[in-house]
Amino acid sequence: MTNHITTKWLGGMAFESNNPSGHNLKIDAGPDDGGEGSGYRPKALMLAGLAGCSGLDVASLIKKMKLEVDDFSIETIANLTDEHPKYYDKVTVEYHFHGSNLNEAKLTRAVDLSVEKYCGVMEMFRRFAEIDIKIYFNK
Repeated sequence: MTNHITTKWLGGMAFESNNPSGHNLKIDAGPDDGGEGSGYRPKALMLAGLAGCSGLDVASLIKKMKLEVDDFSIETIANLTDEHPKYYDKVTVEYHFHGSNLNEAKLTRAVDLSVEKYCGVMEMFRRFAEIDIKIYFNK
């Protein structure tokens, strides 16, 4: 299977990428880098892609396992190297689950399945970054 994305220059430092979902995405540099800050930053998008990929897995497993979760969020904290080309060398992914009846063992299993088996973006990140996974249960 092949993914094909077209990214078109909008002038200045702004670009627009299409997406198989039909929703377009605007990318722009911040004012410090000559842009207007009117779109997403590419490196931040990578972190959103990582969290989104794993989050979809976990949400699917929450449904499949019939788990009770009131709220769920993912925090990605990434360290950028000092030298160019700057890239993420360490990424912490925090899974935050909220609810009064959390099944901690099953939720941990859902996260582990995503991290170790299902999330392709996680696997890509592993090729260039050290990944640290943390799970928090808030009752």
